[in-house]
Amino acid sequence: MPPSSTPYHVAIVMDGNGRWASKRFLPRIAGHKQGVDSLKRCACACDARGIKVLTVFAFSSENWQRPQEEVSGLMDLFALALGREVPQLKLDGVQLRFIGERQGLSNRVLKGIEQAEAATAANHKLVLNVCFNYGGRWDIVQAAARVAAQGLEMTEQNLSQTMALAHVPDPDLVIRTGGEQRISNFLLWQSAYSEFFFSDKLWPDFDEAALDQAIESYALRERRFGKVPGQGDAAASPVGVH
Repeated sequence: MPPSSTPYHVAIVMDGNGRWASKRFLPRIAGHKQGVDSLKRCACACDARGIKVLTVFAFSSENWQRPQEEVSGLMDLFALALGREVPQLKLDGVQLRFIGERQGLSNRVLKGIEQAEAATAANHKLVLNVCFNYGGRWDIVQAAARVAAQGLEMTEQNLSQTMALAHVPDPDLVIRTGGEQRISNFLLWQSAYSEFFFSDKLWPDFDEAALDQAIESYALRERRFGKVPGQGDAAASPVGVH
């Protein structure tokens, strides 16, 4: 596959961890643990395929409504994963960014996030954005509030520059696993011109072959950004140069 057919930025809704565990008569947290391994595998696969930015939906602002036992288990797993995985990610050249509302998170989680970002800040091989306590509507509201606080005009450009993912181009390809076909409040602003791919695979089963299938589907599409077929440079995004 030619490099021009490879998306620069891939975003993934990692859905299906709980169902993966239930199918195996395991507690739901076991599925989330398996999901961490799947994320590691996916990040390596993205890097090997020339993808420069990977953004994943790890914990939404709506996930607080889940049973308290599961939420507590997720927070513990997140903190443990940070301590265990960050040293290797640093060596692998991965830059970690955590996107979302930090107010309300425990001191343990906040400390882990801050240490992970500081440890990997100089890396540029792959940017891994982890959306944690994130919601697309929250992102738009916080961006609008920042624009207003700066006394700037409420324009698309000013909003884009204050979004939580302003440090990277908008995603070229958004993948959702688990068989559901909705975006669930994920990257509402940034995915305006993204291509979508829905996989029936549960996230722990999403492997290199499944990623390649999504990339191959993306490569077959013509991205026109409002233009007619064959008009101009359809490969260039209207919101940033890749």
